[in-house]
Amino acid sequence: MKKTTIKDIARELNVSTSTVSRALRDSFEIGAETKQRVLELAKRLDYTPDPVALSLLSSHSNDIGVIVPDISNPFFALVIAGIEDVAFAQGYHVVIYQSHDNYEREVMNVRHIANRRKDGMLVSLATGTQDYAHFKALHEQGFPIVFFDRICDEIDTHKVSVDDFEGAYQATEHLIKQGCKTIAHISGPPNLLISRRRLHGYRSALLDYKIPIMEDIIMSSEYNSQEALIITRRLLGGSVKVDGIFASSDNIAIGSHAAITEAGLSMPHDIALIGFSDLPITSLLNPPLSTVAQPAFEMGRSAAELLINLIKNPKDDRVSISNVLRTGLVVRESSLKIQ
Repeated sequence: MKKTTIKDIARELNVSTSTVSRALRDSFEIGAETKQRVLELAKRLDYTPDPVALSLLSSHSNDIGVIVPDISNPFFALVIAGIEDVAFAQGYHVVIYQSHDNYEREVMNVRHIANRRKDGMLVSLATGTQDYAHFKALHEQGFPIVFFDRICDEIDTHKVSVDDFEGAYQATEHLIKQGCKTIAHISGPPNLLISRRRLHGYRSALLDYKIPIMEDIIMSSEYNSQEALIITRRLLGGSVKVDGIFASSDNIAIGSHAAITEAGLSMPHDIALIGFSDLPITSLLNPPLSTVAQPAFEMGRSAAELLINLIKNPKDDRVSISNVLRTGLVVRESSLKIQ
């Protein structure tokens, strides 16, 4: 069926298209009688406005771009659910982009969001991102950007994260209280702020409990289980015998879990293991994985609320808000030596 347009209504009523457009927008420039005739005919012809044309008139598309490293990661799926919960209630549509942890892909996503007239964007940085020029240019033009989880501290805008330092400290402290003396840390990529904060939390716990920090058993991995498996094999084959591992994410911990099992070692008796995120799969491993829980859904809600407020009240960006959410220790069999 042919869609009714403003031109069709104008032709039927013998008025200009600009008159019809103003009447549909309830402009004071159009008389009540003409406005009524336009609205009645529009309803009878089942006219629906073109959303693209409306966005050009209003300078708003009511679309929000969301860039995540990997939508298959249950953590980001939960964050997106939180974003959509708030956005839908506020009349916004959410368009998801994946960077696949690739800097070039992230740059392309940012350009696409800007070119397609999205009202703003929510971003969790790709692992490979070390140059933030693509964000800085948009931010300087006043385009609303809010970072979550993997945040950028070089851009003065709203951010939502968890207390990575405290969560890492608690995880390391838990291993210490289970009797671990030689605790390794498999960190995430060092260019990411969350990796550095979690490493700092690990180091601080060891210092507070007067346990020597051994640089040889601090290693770095991408946030995926495949690379973590290789890194953990290298750790277990080294000269230092570790009795505990704090992994910077559950995906890293899953790789470590597989490597420990592969080496014929038992958890927690030979090596206690703890991760960070509390992905659904962690409770299904054998043994179930201890971890640090992150409020992913609440992170998404908080980020969306900040962005929508920024879109509606652009002058509010003069004071940047940094929402830091609390984590929680989830102890399971992979680390529970003392019972």
